[in-house]
Amino acid sequence: MVLSVLMYNSKTWTLKPTQANRLRVFEMSCLRRIAGVTRRDRTRNKEVCDRVGLLQDVANRIQQQRIQYFDHVQRMNHTRYPKLALHKYVHWTRRQGKPKKR
Repeated sequence: MVLSVLMYNSKTWTLKPTQANRLRVFEMSCLRRIAGVTRRDRTRNKEVCDRVGLLQDVANRIQQQRIQYFDHVQRMNHTRYPKLALHKYVHWTRRQGKPKKR
């Protein structure tokens, strides 16, 4: 259940390396809690993953979902908004000068 909440709408994320690392840290803390292993036990992450039966980490799952969503958008009709947003270029430039405060 935690994994589904963690990965909600992850198909559209732009995942940077620092964010992927934070997700991995959170995942390992959850797995350690599930396995009943503390940091003081000095058990390696690989051993915890083997004990729980984890095959892929969160960052790899997110990358796989992003690829599946990209394939889904590629198969869409050309008039659909996700396909338009992916392939269109906005021909607009900002005016020169100081940006407005908003």
